[in-house]
Amino acid sequence: MTAVGSLIILAIITSGCFGVYLRLRQIQNVSRNRNTVPQDFVREVSLSDHQRAADYTIERTRFGIAELVFDTLISILWLTAWLSPLYLFVAHYSESSITRSVMVVLSFGIISHFLEMPFSLFNSFWIEEKFGFNRLTLKTFILDELKTSLLTCIIMIPALYAMFALLGALPDTWWIFSYATFMTLTVAMTVIYPTLIAPLFNKFTPMGEGATKERMESLLLKCGFESKGLFIMDASKRSAHGNAYFSGFGKGKRIVFFDTLLEKHTLEEIESILAHELGHFKYGHVFQIIVQSAVLALIAFFAIYYAFSSGIISNWFNLQNDPGVVLIALLLAKEPISLILTPVLSWRSRKAEFEADDFARKIVGQEAMVSALTRLTRDNLASLTPDPLFAAFYFSHPPVPLRVAQLRIEIS
Repeated sequence: MTAVGSLIILAIITSGCFGVYLRLRQIQNVSRNRNTVPQDFVREVSLSDHQRAADYTIERTRFGIAELVFDTLISILWLTAWLSPLYLFVAHYSESSITRSVMVVLSFGIISHFLEMPFSLFNSFWIEEKFGFNRLTLKTFILDELKTSLLTCIIMIPALYAMFALLGALPDTWWIFSYATFMTLTVAMTVIYPTLIAPLFNKFTPMGEGATKERMESLLLKCGFESKGLFIMDASKRSAHGNAYFSGFGKGKRIVFFDTLLEKHTLEEIESILAHELGHFKYGHVFQIIVQSAVLALIAFFAIYYAFSSGIISNWFNLQNDPGVVLIALLLAKEPISLILTPVLSWRSRKAEFEADDFARKIVGQEAMVSALTRLTRDNLASLTPDPLFAAFYFSHPPVPLRVAQLRIEIS
């Protein structure tokens, strides 16, 4: 391994250590405030609920530390000890260079998935179960794994074959065509996923006639939002967490409510949650995310092109100059860059959430929005006292106390 390769390994270790540091800060801050409910929430959140949320946050964060340390160690092992033998093993059984590259990537994916599976099992059947959220059975877990694996193979195998074939046929421009194809598929998936893929995992039932549907349709009409309908998803078959979202483009947009959300919230709160989601539509946040993804993907594809053509990654880590090996090495070595990008992307996401909150406040009023946020926080055991630095890095949504404070400032 060259000096540059060693520096990258050091950067991976450093980013992992910094991630552990942020999580330790989170545990410390939540623990320190465990016995005191923030003043703005003393009427809505009991001390016992606040303490339970703190315990849930602390346990999940400790679990996150173990997972991060494991992932960091595995990434280093792949780059320094496992990746080259994996290539030699696959090469022994594959004569075609393209097939060899595809099989290396798939083998890496399969092994990595099985290495991570114990964490998924522990999260669902221990932590989520302990705090009353898990409704997932082992049978459903296995079926989900099989469906996800099959879908991944259906999408990834042709994509990898196409990319590696283009690499051989158009060594200087393949990455442009691959990028264009990737973005086309990304946009197409916003339509394909809710109508073809999501129903493989959950049941989506059109919302029945009644006060809730009338109220929601009135809100849609008021906001000028055209959709293909209101749907209820049987989220309760897996978890007690509640949420709502919309997906798709144009008149094909679908609005989906988790059944767990409808069970626990008042009509006014449900309306405010939908108004918040409509705020994302009104301010063009979905389109902005697609543009952001397009820019990041363009940089990523150029980096892959440069790595393939220069052989620089192979030299750094003393690996075979095979496209599959190089692609895996890039994926493993990206963590330090991800650590730099994460707070920037999180900040942009939180800004969009503030904007959507403000839109909802203007449409349905302050109190309904505050009530919905408070109930979501209490029911989902979200901490009211997260560490500010941890939140700055990892929170895609602003902490609820900040959202509530902002709502009240705006109305005054």
